[in-house]
Amino acid sequence: MYGKSENREDYQRVPRPVAAMARDLPDGHHIPDHHHPRAQLIYGTTGAISVATGHGVWVVPATRGVWVPAGLTHAMTCAGAVAMRTLYIEPQTAWRLPAAPTVVSVSPLLRELIDEATRLPLEYDEEGRDGRVMALLLHELAPRPVPALHLPAPDDPRLAGLCAAIRRSPGDDWTTPRAAAHAHLSPRSLHRRFGAATGMTPARWVQQARLVHAVTLLARDTPVTAVATALGYATPSAFTAMFRRSLGTTPSAYFGRLN
Repeated sequence: MYGKSENREDYQRVPRPVAAMARDLPDGHHIPDHHHPRAQLIYGTTGAISVATGHGVWVVPATRGVWVPAGLTHAMTCAGAVAMRTLYIEPQTAWRLPAAPTVVSVSPLLRELIDEATRLPLEYDEEGRDGRVMALLLHELAPRPVPALHLPAPDDPRLAGLCAAIRRSPGDDWTTPRAAAHAHLSPRSLHRRFGAATGMTPARWVQQARLVHAVTLLARDTPVTAVATALGYATPSAFTAMFRRSLGTTPSAYFGRLN
């Protein structure tokens, strides 16, 4: 469609500060662990994208992107069909952005600039109109506070095993005694170790895991009623209320669409 390479390696040593690539990826498409010399903004105009690093997992819809610093090993998985529009940026050019992975808000203007950037030649004219587009894109690409779906990854093997079990069955009733028993810890030890390892209580981590699963299902056009049932909520309104409290908006607004 765009007449440019879909091989990320072709975008790493371009003699320009920004290189933009477009790829249309199917539901469930997985890109395993990899890294590259440029920093990356992982963004999709449709569906949702899950990005995993050693720091944890982030899940973003089309109103947000994940910033991945240069050299950081990461993997990604698509939920729903994803029209990925990704940027590869020289590290020295992206000095305003964090040195750790984070979620970036994608405004309507930034979305259009990213899409336009994917249409430009790799060696675009830096002094002409194309260069001004890229300069404006970099100006707009700034971290803004935004509720993020982030699951921190603990190093402790027992806690990591517990987190994996929660992610496999997020709709289960993960009471403190049950979670502690799964990790072979007392409830008190679980709270202490879990908080130190993730910065969250076990209950908060469970809620985030449910939200991650919810966004994945919603990106595949699963009805809200079915999502609520899968996550153990008695009614769709109870699920929607939890979603709004956590992310500041309704499921439909989070995806920028109407159900």
